[in-house]
Amino acid sequence: MNEKLKVGVIGATGYVGQRFISLLADHPWFTCCVVAASPKSAGKTYEDAVAGRWKIDAPMPEYVKKMIVMGTDQIAKICEAVDFVFCAVDMKKDEIRALEERIAQYETPVVSNNSAHRWTKDVPVIIPELNADHAAIIDAQKRRLGTHRGFITAKPNCSIQSYVPALTPLQSFGIEKISVCTYQAISGAGKTFTDWPEMVGNMIPYIGGEEEKSEKEPLKIWGSIQEDEIVPASAPIISAQCYRVAVQEGHTAAVSVSFRNKPSKEEILAAWATFEGEAQKLDLPSAPHPFLHYIDEENRPQPLLDAGYEHGMGVTIGRLREDAIFDYKFTCLSHNTLRGAAGGALLTAELLTQKGYITKKA
Repeated sequence: MNEKLKVGVIGATGYVGQRFISLLADHPWFTCCVVAASPKSAGKTYEDAVAGRWKIDAPMPEYVKKMIVMGTDQIAKICEAVDFVFCAVDMKKDEIRALEERIAQYETPVVSNNSAHRWTKDVPVIIPELNADHAAIIDAQKRRLGTHRGFITAKPNCSIQSYVPALTPLQSFGIEKISVCTYQAISGAGKTFTDWPEMVGNMIPYIGGEEEKSEKEPLKIWGSIQEDEIVPASAPIISAQCYRVAVQEGHTAAVSVSFRNKPSKEEILAAWATFEGEAQKLDLPSAPHPFLHYIDEENRPQPLLDAGYEHGMGVTIGRLREDAIFDYKFTCLSHNTLRGAAGGALLTAELLTQKGYITKKA
């Protein structure tokens, strides 16, 4: 790419926003030129706006420290300065939907970390390795919005990105039923142990809305484009339980699965070992190589040891064995604020750039 695309990060002061800021520091295709947050942060330097609240495990990049934060009430001005935006705001869902559509109608593509538009029928929810073809719905969305280059795409829930990638290569065996329990890090709630001390040594057996997302979002990812909408797959049946656990980074999933045509253990391992998605075929800058990695040790994967696999962009799998009720069970792990949030959105933006959906403004 001869000239980098200009990017805005909306919601730049939050946990995921900070991840975006860090990941964009040395990106070969994109340069962050706008940071935006709630109006109460507007007018401050980024360094002052997040003073005492820098949460991630990498130092604040120098490039962003003196940038002046713009407010989410300055959308027209933001859109004039960028080619596209990442959006990771903490607002009510109806407010987020309105905000993201307004940005798109200013002819500025939105790559969203938010859940507000995941069930809008013409908004693709993309994991680049699994359903890159869903980007084709963008043309229908632009017709609805009345735009030429503005559109919205979303990344899915952070927890499903630990196990849906492991299940997708097994679909040829006819997956019928899935039971999954996710054990989700506190960073998924935008927290550290410093500001959530009651989580130390604790577990909370409920995350609002998470089980519904875990049971339904995979079906949209496995769905198909029909006319001007994405129609979710009708199967398999998914039952999910979601727990918040005393881990800083890394969502773990315990998966049990039944098949119409039960494969051998060797066939499952071969499907994982040979799986390659569009992100790998295109050799996108943030793509992990390989995406899926099976670990033989019985006590792996572990968040402390394995969440950082492939710079936090890969998925680790372990403990594949037969099950007394289902056919097989296994464990998956992904980094929730990298693969599951900012990194996954960044990879999606790379995919959409490579495919010509995100371009420089004239």
